[in-house]
Amino acid sequence: MQDVRARRVYEQAGPSDGIRVLVDRLWPRGLSKEEAHLDEWLKAVAPSNELRRWYGHQPAKFAEFKRRYETELTEPDRADALRHLRDEARTGPVTLLTATRDLEHSEAEVLVELVRSE
Repeated sequence: MQDVRARRVYEQAGPSDGIRVLVDRLWPRGLSKEEAHLDEWLKAVAPSNELRRWYGHQPAKFAEFKRRYETELTEPDRADALRHLRDEARTGPVTLLTATRDLEHSEAEVLVELVRSE
């Protein structure tokens, strides 16, 4: 299994984080680039603005969000970005970062599952 995890971007970077990738479309509020300790910001793998707005981080909509998001991830640019994450995970630990408070119902958790299932 790939060593992939999701964390909030606001949390302190850990020694076992490996490559740190922000998977949100928007930059996290109140956080400088230095404080984020990112290796990469992969906007192409983030949900579309339309899907993000529709979902609104409402847990009751998560199953449908996940289905729609997985469909979006088959689009060429997004599929390439997902493939890039899988390639990174083959070489070592990867931490997918998001600003959301509810990691369990986030795009980062969907991505963790998809990268691990590869």
